[in-house]
Amino acid sequence: MSSVPCEVLIPNQSHTAAMQERIDCVVDDLLASLPRVERLTADERRGMIARYTAVLEGNFIYWMTGAYLAAGSDLARAIILDNLHEEVRDCHPGMLRKFAVAAGAVPTDTDALAVSRSLSQVRLFIGRLSPVPIVVMMAFFEGFIQRFMAYLAELAQRQGSLEQEYTDVHGVCDVAHTKELFRALEAEMARAHDSTKPEQNAFEGVELLRALIQDIVANPDCSSLPQ
Repeated sequence: MSSVPCEVLIPNQSHTAAMQERIDCVVDDLLASLPRVERLTADERRGMIARYTAVLEGNFIYWMTGAYLAAGSDLARAIILDNLHEEVRDCHPGMLRKFAVAAGAVPTDTDALAVSRSLSQVRLFIGRLSPVPIVVMMAFFEGFIQRFMAYLAELAQRQGSLEQEYTDVHGVCDVAHTKELFRALEAEMARAHDSTKPEQNAFEGVELLRALIQDIVANPDCSSLPQ
């Protein structure tokens, strides 16, 4: 794990590099908090895959489209558009659905309800179309997904699934996606530096998405959520 506290920006680093350090720290903390797969029951494994699917299948392209609409620099828009093109061309939602079906983890109403509150917060955040915070969030998420894929694959394997296309593809392609999104972030931050708009919390989306990931993993009590 990173030895850098998540709230610290390292002196003598570029702002983007310091933000990447902080994002890496959040990813490290999330991965370290995951329960050991061998200690999970079959129902717990199924639920985690199903909640992940309920979130990603119908929302990732929406999030990335929001990033494209928000971005103001030509470089960032080109990078995000390339990511969107790959998601649509290779039918990543269909790939994820096939993964969930093979693991016996097709999302139910209960699975969707378990993540509804935190997912709604992320959707509302995306809808504000704030360029830097959205690109920061997507860079964080691509980095998390790439490192989470081995864990997700093991969940499915222990459910008896041999379907690994989704986890294999994202374990590789998201390395490049993460790198490119940090290039997009540099371009957006350079543009924001010349803007007269007040400074925003660049990590707001990261915190909202971290809460959503924690709900995917932890299975919140649905009885307290809106029906």
